[in-house]
Amino acid sequence: MLDLVAQLDSDSEVLLVGEHRLRIAARGVFGRERTLGVVLSGYAEGRGEGPEDYLSELLLAPENSEATYQVIDRWGLLACKALRSDHPSYRRVRGRSSRGRLSQGEYYHHDGCSGPTKPRVVEIRCPYQAVPRRVATAIAPFEPTVYAMIRHGAEHLSADAELTPWRERVDGGAPLVDDELDLVQGLVTRAVRRELSAEAARAFFRQIDELAFAYREPWEMGESRLIANAHPSSGQAGTMQHRRAHLTPHTGGVANGELVKRWPAEELPYAGPSSPGSCSTCAEP
Repeated sequence: MLDLVAQLDSDSEVLLVGEHRLRIAARGVFGRERTLGVVLSGYAEGRGEGPEDYLSELLLAPENSEATYQVIDRWGLLACKALRSDHPSYRRVRGRSSRGRLSQGEYYHHDGCSGPTKPRVVEIRCPYQAVPRRVATAIAPFEPTVYAMIRHGAEHLSADAELTPWRERVDGGAPLVDDELDLVQGLVTRAVRRELSAEAARAFFRQIDELAFAYREPWEMGESRLIANAHPSSGQAGTMQHRRAHLTPHTGGVANGELVKRWPAEELPYAGPSSPGSCSTCAEP
């Protein structure tokens, strides 16, 4: 099988996929130690005979898809730029924010959180369109995100009676297991909804972005971001979460480009064993 992980663990500036060469623009773009994230900028020496949609038709082709998913498992995020695609598997991202209320997608979440299994990978894409995408998407590793929410929430929310024991445990070096991570994140999220105004809540999560060393780069048209949503062997310890992120106060009245998404490991041929579900919380990145 094609081994893309080994190529990316080397110092090569080019990713070889069969006879095609893709330019590696960056490695290690987020996370506390900056060990997460790979960015591809398109073909290294012109497209030549390569497919215009180098993601759907090359990296996610049946013979290459597992190698690509292993890259996402390893690095947490694979961003593919300068990519033209009209693949029918994409669907429009639902949900909308308002000045007075956060949408569900503005809270950190996994896709598929209400189904029996979460999709292995979530792809979010900014297609070419007349209006640029002005609202960011924050992507951060799950465990550091929850720990940041515990510490910041214990300091800034009145639900400290619930959160202080968890903070003491985390500060004492005792890691939380999967179910506990979900539980504590839910406690903080409910406290934010209960106690903070919309703009105060957005400011709270902007601080969480910083504390968790999130990836929040501006969207480029023609860019796809493939996020490790459910690691097949490491569980939640190896997964990312994402959220729709207003990086400045939400004043409304500004046109904003749309995003599309898909779950490629479940929705593309031969790409994975599980089947897609649906979740209102993960409707909007």
